[in-house]
Amino acid sequence: MYALLVGLAGALAFIFGLASDWDALCFWSKPVPVLAMLYWLRGAPAGAYRRWITLGLAFSLVGDVLLAWPTDQFVFGLGAFLLAHLAYLYAYLGTCRRLSPLPLIVSIAVGGGMFGLLASRDLGPLLVPVACYSLAISTMLWRALARLGTGLDRQSVVLAAAGAILFVLSDSLIGINRFVSPFGGASYAIILTYWLGQWAIAASVMAQSETP
Repeated sequence: MYALLVGLAGALAFIFGLASDWDALCFWSKPVPVLAMLYWLRGAPAGAYRRWITLGLAFSLVGDVLLAWPTDQFVFGLGAFLLAHLAYLYAYLGTCRRLSPLPLIVSIAVGGGMFGLLASRDLGPLLVPVACYSLAISTMLWRALARLGTGLDRQSVVLAAAGAILFVLSDSLIGINRFVSPFGGASYAIILTYWLGQWAIAASVMAQSETP
């Protein structure tokens, strides 16, 4: 619980930094919530699921730092978050491998639609990296949704699916704001959906009743 309070304090500090244009505060406070989640997961049931979710959070932490870096490290940040999504994907595959056509169709529509929108804006050299990223997040979303109704720990499965949806939403908002049309409040919407998504994914580990 103390870890989450520290994470909340870091999140509030970052929001304050955004509102006051305090770049240094934003840089140092942005990683705090994910660091707190990593510490929190030390008390979760041990097993492969916790291990892969922890790895995903660690890659996300690297991505947070790279995207907040004073110089433009967008491509490297994208790569770190790509690895995070792959770690989450592997965690979900470790507990369920059924096809689940409906979640597959939904995920293809979400990922394909977003990539189509971004690609229409002439991404240039970022076209291939964004395509790979879109494929990764779509697959991760599919496998998170595919676990619903499987007989696994219901609370854990629902939290993981909600976290995946919020993470994809956050990524989509980044793409829209960066490549399509910047919008007011984008920074707040992006970071809040991101943190809530990461928290839900981490909480899905804590909600497990036993080691998978």
